[in-house]
Amino acid sequence: MAKIVVLDGYAACPDDPEFACYRVLGEEIAVYARTAQQEAAERIGDAQAVLTNKVLITREVMERCPALRYVGVLATGYNVVDIAAAREHGITVTNVPAYSTQAVAQHVVALLLHELSRVASYDAQVKAGRWSACGDFCFFSDPMEEAAGKRFGIVGFGHIGQAVARAVTGLGMEAQVYTPHPPREAPEGVRFVPLGTLLETSDVISLHCPLTEQTRALIGADAIARMKPGMRVINTARGPLVDSRAMAEALRAGKVACYMADVLEKEPPQADDPLLNAPNTVITPHVAWAPKQTRERLVGIAMENLRAWMDGHPQNVVSA
Repeated sequence: MAKIVVLDGYAACPDDPEFACYRVLGEEIAVYARTAQQEAAERIGDAQAVLTNKVLITREVMERCPALRYVGVLATGYNVVDIAAAREHGITVTNVPAYSTQAVAQHVVALLLHELSRVASYDAQVKAGRWSACGDFCFFSDPMEEAAGKRFGIVGFGHIGQAVARAVTGLGMEAQVYTPHPPREAPEGVRFVPLGTLLETSDVISLHCPLTEQTRALIGADAIARMKPGMRVINTARGPLVDSRAMAEALRAGKVACYMADVLEKEPPQADDPLLNAPNTVITPHVAWAPKQTRERLVGIAMENLRAWMDGHPQNVVSA
């Protein structure tokens, strides 16, 4: 029987105070709602398996927990684990791929339509009495725009990037994609372009690439300078893909018309995050992945990963 520790169970199961979602295996399991980084090694202790979302499993943690043989990441991205150290210590690392594809694509479209259709603003004005007071059957205040005919740039073409492409082409937008390794044939309605072309010709850019040293601050001052005036940028991938200060300056200057993000450089954000006080932003608190059905899928696949490892046939391994 394996001893299992869940370090940060709350994010996936906020509506399950007993964390029954993690106890389906019937093993010896300790579930913590949250774990500070300095508590990680002590809480793992002599456990053979650990599940983590955002708590880092570093080389130091592995060295302090010699019984550890399995790390299950409760997410698709696995940059929270030192993969090289895991290999050296004989630790299997798994992730949960593609569980949130439709949820994140839905959130991207929600952010886009929030900006173009001004639904929230009009709702607030109607309830404040402005429509009642105007005297006409319709009331105009905020300018609205059609999505159709705009060029939508997608950086990264994994599961989510592909789902977003399908969604925006369904709105009549032209999807153009930058990816380092494009497939030989583009899906209908999609064309692959160099990053420079995407930056210079898109009306909207949406980020769907992993965070690496090469992509950190991908959208910085130089990239923004190449964009068309009045650009809109959507980031539901990772906060550090965007240089926050450069983006805030571009918003104040009007070079970028709107920055829509579900992620920030530091989460939760600090009070001095430059994007919190920048104009023309729409920021949601890292919830694109989090509809109830999506979280249930995440936990279900994570449990299947753990069970498969215990049975000697690990799946979704990222440390091979």
